[in-house]
Amino acid sequence: MENFQFQNPTKIIFGKGSIKYIGNEVKSNNVQKVLLLAGSGSIKQNGVYTQIVDSLNRTKIQFVEVWGVRPNPTLEHAKQVVELLKSENIQGIVAVGGGSVIDEAKSVAAGVFVENLWDIFEKKAVVRQALPVFVVLTLSATGTEMNPFAVLSNDEELKKWSFGSPFVYPKVSIIDPSVQSTLPRRQTANGGVDSLSHLMENYFMGEPSAEISLALNEATQRTVISQIDKLMENPDNYEARANLAWSSSIALNGMTSVALGGGEWTTHAIEHALSAINPQIAHAEGLAVMFPAWIKYVSDAKPYIFDRWARNVWAANSINEGVEAMQSKFRLWGSPTTLTELGFTKADFPKIVKCIVEYGRVGRIKQLDTTDFEKILELAL
Repeated sequence: MENFQFQNPTKIIFGKGSIKYIGNEVKSNNVQKVLLLAGSGSIKQNGVYTQIVDSLNRTKIQFVEVWGVRPNPTLEHAKQVVELLKSENIQGIVAVGGGSVIDEAKSVAAGVFVENLWDIFEKKAVVRQALPVFVVLTLSATGTEMNPFAVLSNDEELKKWSFGSPFVYPKVSIIDPSVQSTLPRRQTANGGVDSLSHLMENYFMGEPSAEISLALNEATQRTVISQIDKLMENPDNYEARANLAWSSSIALNGMTSVALGGGEWTTHAIEHALSAINPQIAHAEGLAVMFPAWIKYVSDAKPYIFDRWARNVWAANSINEGVEAMQSKFRLWGSPTTLTELGFTKADFPKIVKCIVEYGRVGRIKQLDTTDFEKILELAL
């Protein structure tokens, strides 16, 4: 088993009725004025907004609201938020929503302290401080509520890039699974696919010597699958929501990746290219298409770990059967499984490959070049 260091400083408050604690948590971190950052406004329909405002008012926390964070959050919007943070002397950020809102919150929390926000993503600026980020989670998928990573899209340059810094771990994340019961079926399915993808990116880099990490990862994958199945039948199943929510958090908070080599992440790079080209594509839907194709292409370089995955996660007798089981499950959940369903044709391959190469990921399990990427895309078509 590899040597490792593990630390996760994010405090989690989990369960029904937990949103009411947000004001006290902000106050206990010596923050008196926050930005309330949100997306399209669904939190006003499911009661989350009212609970947050009541809690902030009760604890006498001043707040300024900014709405309009889109799925695949943009550099353009983030820059506007940075200017507001400076002009309003904001001391912290309450991010209310799913991964997109939280990622933008982390980006601007660090961006307020650098000259050019995009320099952080280009690795031209080092994050040395950030405003404290507090989270009220409304969609379990990305795990960003409990990790130091964020993704932002630069639409002008067709780049969807990420950064990581220990300074942007959320101080506190509140997870009330009951508020997710009104999510559309598509978003619930996307949450499952996204969570599985994080688990798999780390799992496939593992070696048998890290038995505990592999076993924990496998168990979490099986839990995600079983709980999504239950939610497809009954979206109001609180226990399924709760188990999915916690599984999604630990899928990318470090617990299921200890001593697994830092992860592969090539499939994420390919998907980032897809949704950079077409921001209407949900991140998870791109992953649902690309992960099976990537596994088919690289599994021969590490057959023992892919075979273990097929048997222990999908109860399959071979890698191919495991891939087929995963694709069948995705289709059952209503997720796309081909590039054609996402609106891409073979004529789009050069543009997609160009974006992948600029992202800088070339594969760890198997070294990949532009020809390899084209072949993977062909398998996904």
